[in-house]
Amino acid sequence: MREPRAMTRGRSAEPLTEAIKRRVFRFGLHRPRQHRPRALTIPASYHREELPSDAPSFAVVTPSYNSAPFLRAAIDSVLAQGYPRLRYLVLDGGSSDGTPEMLSGHGGKFDWLSEADDGQAHAVNKGFARIGGEIMGWLNSDDLMLPGTLAYVARFFARSPEVDLVYGHRIFIDSAGRETGRCVLPAHDQDALTFFDYIPQETLFWRDRVWAAVGPLDSSFHYAMDWDFVLRAMEAGFTFRRLPRFLGCFRVHPEQKTSMLRTLGEAEADRLRRRHFKRPLSMAEVLRGGRGYKLRQLACQLAYRMRLPVSR
Repeated sequence: MREPRAMTRGRSAEPLTEAIKRRVFRFGLHRPRQHRPRALTIPASYHREELPSDAPSFAVVTPSYNSAPFLRAAIDSVLAQGYPRLRYLVLDGGSSDGTPEMLSGHGGKFDWLSEADDGQAHAVNKGFARIGGEIMGWLNSDDLMLPGTLAYVARFFARSPEVDLVYGHRIFIDSAGRETGRCVLPAHDQDALTFFDYIPQETLFWRDRVWAAVGPLDSSFHYAMDWDFVLRAMEAGFTFRRLPRFLGCFRVHPEQKTSMLRTLGEAEADRLRRRHFKRPLSMAEVLRGGRGYKLRQLACQLAYRMRLPVSR
């Protein structure tokens, strides 16, 4: 689930103590501004990832709508992977900001379509209905795929046939592509995932058997479609693994989310918790349920900053 950025003002319907708890709960794991913007630095080894001997095919979809200022960078980050068995499709929702003209200028390096859709989930579903691959994932138009990600994920899946879904660490960037923070995650925790979504969507990949079993995305969600998807995959018995590597960048910019969408996102999160637990949960219960994971995440964050080994 993508974390919105603008705090909601004037939400008198929510008690003050609950609002404070929600803010505290978001502080560590989803805190994008950890330091002043600085140049994004990537280890040289990321550019040298080797493919497995029998590289699996990838299907990657990018949904887009009026995001021309960032879309080119997202596309370039996928094409720069140089992955030999990649099927890449950009689904533009009929933008009026010059996106179709920009897409047509890429010289057939990827597939694209520009037409009205019913939102992000609908666009992703439409994309995967048109392309297929042994491994699947989507990258939003304002995010980035880090160098070597597809090769790294392919090698992991090749040597770990028992794992169905993977994700990794996240880097936060601003409008100009400058780094503002990093999110280093502990090992996957199935119980914590039922209380809140901690999986960085731009780093998430899964085998096609997962999509065949629990896809497509539920287009009734406008914010939490990725959390709904991974919860359904978990409930169906599929296996997750957090990979010990940064796989993507999550861009934070003013046009991203409004206070109205924050309220909608919280409502959708409550809806998913109610579905899983068969009753509504208070924020105090959510905090207690996620406390252990958050402490481990903060420990991983501290270890990373001190250049100590991070739990694999």
